[in-house]
Amino acid sequence: MSDSSPLPPVRLHPEAELARAALSTPLLSRAVRLARWAGPGTRVDAGGGLAEEQLPAAVELLGLSGDDAAAYASEAWRVAVDAGLVEIVDEEAGTVRPGEELELLTGGSPRDVLTVWLAALETVIADAAVPDLDDLVDALDEGGEVDFSSLGWDPQTEADFLDGVLGNLYLLTVGEDGPGDGTVPLPALAASMLVPDGMGEPTNDVLQQVSDAMMRLDDQFRVLEPVGLVDYRPVDEALMADTDEEPAATVDDTDVARYGMVRLTPLGVYGLRARLLEAGFEAPAVGDLADKGADVLLDGTARFGRFAARAETEQWLARREPLAAARELLAAARGADAGAPLRRLRCQQALSLVGAEAEPALREVLDDPELGGLARVWLSERGAAEVPAPSEDMVFWLTVDTLAAQLAAEGNSEELQALVEGLAAQHSGFFAAAWRVEHPATAEVLDAMGRLHPDKKVAKQARKAAFKARSQHAG
Repeated sequence: MSDSSPLPPVRLHPEAELARAALSTPLLSRAVRLARWAGPGTRVDAGGGLAEEQLPAAVELLGLSGDDAAAYASEAWRVAVDAGLVEIVDEEAGTVRPGEELELLTGGSPRDVLTVWLAALETVIADAAVPDLDDLVDALDEGGEVDFSSLGWDPQTEADFLDGVLGNLYLLTVGEDGPGDGTVPLPALAASMLVPDGMGEPTNDVLQQVSDAMMRLDDQFRVLEPVGLVDYRPVDEALMADTDEEPAATVDDTDVARYGMVRLTPLGVYGLRARLLEAGFEAPAVGDLADKGADVLLDGTARFGRFAARAETEQWLARREPLAAARELLAAARGADAGAPLRRLRCQQALSLVGAEAEPALREVLDDPELGGLARVWLSERGAAEVPAPSEDMVFWLTVDTLAAQLAAEGNSEELQALVEGLAAQHSGFFAAAWRVEHPATAEVLDAMGRLHPDKKVAKQARKAAFKARSQHAG
């Protein structure tokens, strides 16, 4: 992912709801219980980890059992320390006391709770990028240091890979207009990192890389699930029994669930967006523009998908009186710059959400050459009385403006192609008149019509009209 362009806007759940979810995650709830349990008699080792002799009591307190019980208790303690729920008083003596952040979980705001959870998340993500403990023990050299080269593992590379995976999961979850709750097959997620763009059939080498990555991701998502970042269905254990099996990326869609399925939770969406913002990405959320001016709203939603733009606009309108909002939107929609047609389209979409109280604002711009057309459309759709008929020049100008907006919003889409075909079919003399339209985007729109229309004869007429439009402008 590049941080040079904004990500699709995400719809976040309310902070109070997310805070409740954070407090109920297995890992944070264990960390909180250990922090409340910690006292003058609790001892830690030189690294801040819970001392060996303390582990049985911690395991019992948390109600853990099985071979991994001590490891789960140690992980919860580490999270408690890193999130500030426990404070180490004396490193030499190894004594601790409850940390200041612990009180925030009961007496703080939802944002305070989420800040503590984000600190816990960072610890878990860092842990997830580390190889299995048994592998680390095997890689110890004579001096007791880990020989990473013997593992074929580079800490920074692995951390960057996991960050990339989580970034792609965010993109696949949020989508352009996605609901934010989609489940992603593990093979698809691994392939998104490793299969080069434009590669048709992946090579056996690439498929093997994808298969190996899936096994790493399976371990990592098992680590990430208890902190509430994801809901995860692990890879079927039976598939791991035969290491000579074909790489998982070749499996049939009907079996794909056996190879792991991962879904970002609403809390996970919040957490990854926070990490992306911290890393310098532009990761908007619906509602960010609600307190901004209409100019910021129209420019900001210009790059949103249709449904996200509507949701953002609804929040913006909810804070304003309809008539004042309509006047502000119309004023912001004016302009002859390249972004103006899409601003006017978003303005028209916003005004469709405003009631009859806005009518005076629309009547005020009936004679405006840029806004008169959309004002007539709005008034006519609501059955308003005494709506003056538009001039032919206004009709053609509005047509070019609308096509320019669609071109900016969607590019050469099927919807735009259908619109182009419909215009050419309904108006036999369209191109003969359209090249004369005094609109900055006339030539660009006619060029697009020439590209999009399937009839070669009509496409040629469009290109000729575009040439005339440029000649007129040059003259």
